Amino acid sequence: MSNRTFTMVKPDATGKGYTGAIIDQIIKGGFSIKAMKWTKLTKEQAGEFYAVHKERGFYAELVEFMSSGPIVAAILEKDNAVADFRKLIGATNPANAEEGTIRKNFAASIGENAVHGSDSDENAAIEGNFFFSFLERF
Repeated sequence: MSNRTFTMVKPDATGKGYTGAIIDQIIKGGFSIKAMKWTKLTKEQAGEFYAVHKERGFYAELVEFMSSGPIVAAILEKDNAVADFRKLIGATNPANAEEGTIRKNFAASIGENAVHGSDSDENAAIEGNFFFSFLERF
């Protein structure tokens, strides 16, 4: 079990001005930020990041969406980070998310679901490495 996970505040949430409130909820959830950056993905970068979904029908729409505006990428730390963060963000479909979760509070739909959260320790490391050098982590 790793104590680190990866997240992105997605373009829908940054565009609506929710970034600060989402980061605040993450910190209040007991996570510390070990790396963070405001950036914008190109279509190529978004395609590479989400390559695991390349064969799925929603891939092209996902790449388009994730390159449509700025994102905030972050590496977070807490005991049981991946599982605890998945609980904090809530179900992918905000209609099914528990009250008080990030997606219940800030997501509009399954596609515009405000945040990404790693689904495993292995993917958390891969995703964090995609965005951050070791010099950018604390």
